[in-house]
Amino acid sequence: MPAAKSKLSRFELGKYYIANLFLKGVIGGMRLLPYEARIATMGRIVRWLAPLVGFRTRVRRNLKLTRPDLSEAEIKRICRAVPDNAGRAIMEHFSPEGFIERQSTAKVTGSGVAAFDAAVAEGKPVMMITAHFGHYLAARIALQTRSGKPIGCLYRRMANPYFNDMYVDAFYRTGSPMFEQGRRGMVEMVRTLKTGGIIAIVSDLHAMGGEELTFFGKPAVTSVLNAELAIKYKAVMIPCYAVRQPNGIDFEIVLHDPVPHSDPKTMTQFTNDDLEAMVRKNMGQWFWIHRRWKAWKGLGVQPEDMP
Repeated sequence: MPAAKSKLSRFELGKYYIANLFLKGVIGGMRLLPYEARIATMGRIVRWLAPLVGFRTRVRRNLKLTRPDLSEAEIKRICRAVPDNAGRAIMEHFSPEGFIERQSTAKVTGSGVAAFDAAVAEGKPVMMITAHFGHYLAARIALQTRSGKPIGCLYRRMANPYFNDMYVDAFYRTGSPMFEQGRRGMVEMVRTLKTGGIIAIVSDLHAMGGEELTFFGKPAVTSVLNAELAIKYKAVMIPCYAVRQPNGIDFEIVLHDPVPHSDPKTMTQFTNDDLEAMVRKNMGQWFWIHRRWKAWKGLGVQPEDMP
């Protein structure tokens, strides 16, 4: 977990303060553009920066590990699409007014829609299991509009304590409650489930302390906590994806059938497989920049086995 300001040295604080001023300046300047233009422009900027900051190398390594069958042309397309989507998502996060207006009316489809509507109507706790795919906050906005209920989100505090304030404020603009990763956030999230609320969790990160499951056929250390909570509080667990549309601005919110309750590992592998199927259909929309398969205490893909 990132250190609090009081735990940082003067040098670290100064470094973060300067970085915060730069980032705020870039975002503030971009916000002077019309909504659609700023989203597209940030996509182009991050796409241009990708090879300079190592994103392209990371994407290529992950694809070589999991999809060695891909052609060079397809790999190049994905290497362009992934940072473009990431840049667009960043600017959408910091454009909450326009983002909310645009995504409140996003199309909601999929075999899990009826289950979602029924659970909300019956007051059952609901866990929307999403991923760094498209832009998950679009799903939060659209489903809050559809259900008329708030959807709580779990988030991880950023390392830069100054920029974190702006980051979290933008989160709150899309709704509340927000649960900061940690003991207090977990208590608040559980309270929401106990009272029949809805929460959304991004589940596709490497998780120290998790179980070794598989993702794209490779060992991936994955938290089973979401499934444990769903079992304990009898929550309806629905895979949910915000699929960016060809215009680069709009989204289709896709809900899949609820995860059958069984045991935590089986349920979590189900969500991994469900996400994998979705990513295979939209390879440029998942965050291939993540170190999803990294090793932890002998689990996961070992360094010598990475391409």
